[in-house]
Amino acid sequence: MKRALATGIGAVVVAVLLWEAYKWVGSDDGATVLGVRVLPRADDAAMPHVLDVLRRFGEPELAGGDPIALVVLKACLFTLRSVAVGFGAGALIGLLLAVVMQRFRVVERGLLPYVILSQTVPLIALAPAIAGWGGKLSLGSYPWQPWMSVATIAAYLAFFPVAVGMLRGLQSPPAVAEELMHSYAAGWWHTLVKLRLPASTPYLFPALRLAGAAAVVGAVVGEISTGTRGGIGRLVIEYSREATADPAKVYTAMVGAALLGLAVAGLVGAAEFALNRRRAA
Repeated sequence: MKRALATGIGAVVVAVLLWEAYKWVGSDDGATVLGVRVLPRADDAAMPHVLDVLRRFGEPELAGGDPIALVVLKACLFTLRSVAVGFGAGALIGLLLAVVMQRFRVVERGLLPYVILSQTVPLIALAPAIAGWGGKLSLGSYPWQPWMSVATIAAYLAFFPVAVGMLRGLQSPPAVAEELMHSYAAGWWHTLVKLRLPASTPYLFPALRLAGAAAVVGAVVGEISTGTRGGIGRLVIEYSREATADPAKVYTAMVGAALLGLAVAGLVGAAEFALNRRRAA
């Protein structure tokens, strides 16, 4: 855990150093090859200093308003609800698909290509369709809420890494171990619980970390595409309108979205650490 934390901090430090180094040596007009921009502009309007972005967190969003840090935090917490629901639903769907595909080889051969194909659909085109369908649905007497469409988009991105990673984990036990379970007259269910699920954890948790990050991406894109207010995705759009006059403000929302993704991945990592520590005890 300490090693992972140190690695994460080191990666942030390296990113900050590279950012400032490019601002120092880069051109204000960037670099183009055959009319195509290959390097971004290094002026303050496009790439503000990291210190300016951090300082902007402590300043009010508007004159007399709340500090941007508080506004971004509230937006991240709003988006976190959609991320949590989408991540939970996507992980559950991915786990069930993996178990079914491992149990029935014909299902794996028939379904896995479509699982992979599902991730090739452009999300920016799918999100408005999901929002439109959701507007016609209701959960009993409870009407469909915009954040539910965002959670559905997050689940759509989250289920894929879990399904693929878990399937690989369930198929990872060696043939000798399976034959041993058969010699004990263990059925499919006992083999799944006693052998396949424990063997799949080294594959499952990396897949869950990817699913958590994907759920955040899906939620942010979903909020932008569906126009859902209150979340960090909508905040990115609102702040981008002030990019010319206040470029540091735009990056505060982007940093907030990145930190939200890191927080979700960190929670999954903490769960993995707790499980491994419990096993070792």
